[in-house]
Amino acid sequence: MLYKVSPAIVSSISDKIEIQLAGGRTKRVRDKDVTLLHPGPLTSLGALEPGDPAIDEAWELLEDEQVGLSDLAEFLYGDFSPASAWGAWRVLQDGMYFEGEPGSIRRRSADAVRSEREARAQKREAEAAWAGFRERVSAGELDDDDRKRLAEVERVALGTSERSRILTRFDVPETAEAAHRFLVRCGYWHAEHNPWAARAGARLDDPEIGVPELPDEPRRDLTGLEAWAIDDAGNQDPDDAISIDGDRIWVHVADVAALVRSGGHLDAAARERGANLYLPERIHTMLPAAVTHGLGLGLAEQSPALSFGFRFDGDAVTDIEVAPSWVRVRRASYDEIDSRMHDAPFAQIRHITDRYRARRLARDAARIDLPEVSVRVVDGEVVIRPLPKLDSRDMVTDAMLMAGEAAARFAQANDIPIPYVMQPRPDEVRQPQGMADMYAYRRLFKPSRAGLEPDPHFGLGLEIYARATSPLRRYSDLLLHQQLRAHVLGRPVLPADRLLEHMASLDASAALVRRAERLSNLHWKLVHLQRHPRWSGDAVVVALEERKSVVIVPELALETRIRRAPDHALDAHLNLSVREVDLPGQNVYFDASA
Repeated sequence: MLYKVSPAIVSSISDKIEIQLAGGRTKRVRDKDVTLLHPGPLTSLGALEPGDPAIDEAWELLEDEQVGLSDLAEFLYGDFSPASAWGAWRVLQDGMYFEGEPGSIRRRSADAVRSEREARAQKREAEAAWAGFRERVSAGELDDDDRKRLAEVERVALGTSERSRILTRFDVPETAEAAHRFLVRCGYWHAEHNPWAARAGARLDDPEIGVPELPDEPRRDLTGLEAWAIDDAGNQDPDDAISIDGDRIWVHVADVAALVRSGGHLDAAARERGANLYLPERIHTMLPAAVTHGLGLGLAEQSPALSFGFRFDGDAVTDIEVAPSWVRVRRASYDEIDSRMHDAPFAQIRHITDRYRARRLARDAARIDLPEVSVRVVDGEVVIRPLPKLDSRDMVTDAMLMAGEAAARFAQANDIPIPYVMQPRPDEVRQPQGMADMYAYRRLFKPSRAGLEPDPHFGLGLEIYARATSPLRRYSDLLLHQQLRAHVLGRPVLPADRLLEHMASLDASAALVRRAERLSNLHWKLVHLQRHPRWSGDAVVVALEERKSVVIVPELALETRIRRAPDHALDAHLNLSVREVDLPGQNVYFDASA
């Protein structure tokens, strides 16, 4: 008998049929549950070995006939026995040459047999290919075709797809983190591969667009002023510099809008990217590198700039000039200038910027001095360098804020639509003391935003502000430059509605770039810790949760959570040592001691 898809021997018949299955098991079934294959006798299922069937001969002979199972067994094996009946049933079930039911069997057409044979061959090839692929994945020895195949897993790891048949067949969850682990395990990604910028949705291709020549336009000659571009050591895109002329400060900014006209291809590329993306391993620029090479301040003997001149009367930036110019710029690092802060011209500049900072602080601008570091990957090494709070850095920061206020006031006075930047006042205002207080206060701040109407920027302590000093690096600054430059040259500016269209994605693109940079910096900090498993260092408790303490590691500017202990208190110092680093999960686990 046939029970489901298995052979069985009838042991006895009463109200039900008792059958014996393989392995000696017995079962009572109804007659409709079984199909008669041979009347027997048969004492053992082990005897069902019919030998090789003559399939080709049987297929030829049954050209136009329909036969029963017993006849098919005769054609295939030369007799009708329990073994040949079982063999004929298996040939019928195979479906290659014959089709139908045991009582009415017919041969399949030559075309159908050929098609089935090809399909089975393809299936065998696919199964063999999958077996080879699975073996290479398990061994971490991928070939080029494997890498193409695994692109679907990479899309899940980067968050651009939610489905992967490969992950499903390997019983791996279809999540970005699980896909990341899988790609590392099989060797598709290096163990230290940084996927976070791509996962955040950042553009990682640099624009390849032709750059026009600098137009021949009238420029104010400011080459007689000593101008300094002061930045972090190794900076590759110097786009602002400072001069002083008596009590008048000049901030010179790379004249990017001279080459990047509103509505052009370069403008569209910059708008789409929103800003330069500074990753520890490389920089992805929003404009072609030729723009920086041609306009970066101090990269040539003489540089074109859009210069902002102004005075500070103790309350506001006044006597504002905006002019395309020629400048001669000397480049220096913050560290170099910090040792010269008592010398001219830096003492004079600092006298003004210190007064300006005092005014900002009087308007509730908060100085939040949480640790900051520079993270770079140099020749494969992760270099983490703390950014100290230098007087030179404060001086430059305030000079750039003054230029931003000057640009905003100039635009407001001349009714020029620009992207102003504002930040609402938090629900609570204070001057925080200590790292924990600064950490808590920063969390009260509301996001800044861009708009066409000026409103105060609480965090900076400014009544009116616009970003004006980084047009090589930020599209919002470039947009402002395009507007101011058009006005001072007597050309039409974008009307407010058109400007609003260009501003539409500013906040979203800025948030995307910040996320990509933050996650990438964290990734390489964790790589650094993974490469130094015996690392230990100081941490400061900045927040207490129900079960966890939030700590900041100043040396790495790393925020993390550890198990809370009874002796943990705000601003307490702990010693941490690395226990485990999880790169795909972006976690590090520390052991802590007081």
